[in-house]
Amino acid sequence: MRISVSSDMDEPVARALVDELRARGHDVTPHGALRPGADPQWAVCSSAAAGEVAAGAADQAIVCCWTGTGASIAANKVPGVRAALCTDAYTADGARRWNDANVLALSLRLTSEPLLKEILDAWFAGEPSADAEDRGNVAHVGRLEDRRP
Repeated sequence: MRISVSSDMDEPVARALVDELRARGHDVTPHGALRPGADPQWAVCSSAAAGEVAAGAADQAIVCCWTGTGASIAANKVPGVRAALCTDAYTADGARRWNDANVLALSLRLTSEPLLKEILDAWFAGEPSADAEDRGNVAHVGRLEDRRP
């Protein structure tokens, strides 16, 4: 899977994320502080990673900042992106299942390496729900992007 990864800071958990994704066989494209010379501002690097998902250049993205909030906000401004800030495996599973999230946002402050692996396990095991209500909610979010109620 092609995964864009951004972080506004070169933190150990951000480096561990890239290493873990590559160890799992994913093709990783780094952004922000993870790529020398790139703009590390959370709004810039998060939107760049999310933009690759929207453009089809990446299958998914993982965006990181100190709390994860700014990264998720910036990613969610990109049309077609459904970013979810996940601080545990249960939330990651639900984000994939009920929200068909295609961008995972993580907090550099709260995410330890063992927790990171649990979140990634749940994220990658999660499948979008086929339930009509869940699909309807995801479709409604898409219409909101187009400003169609």
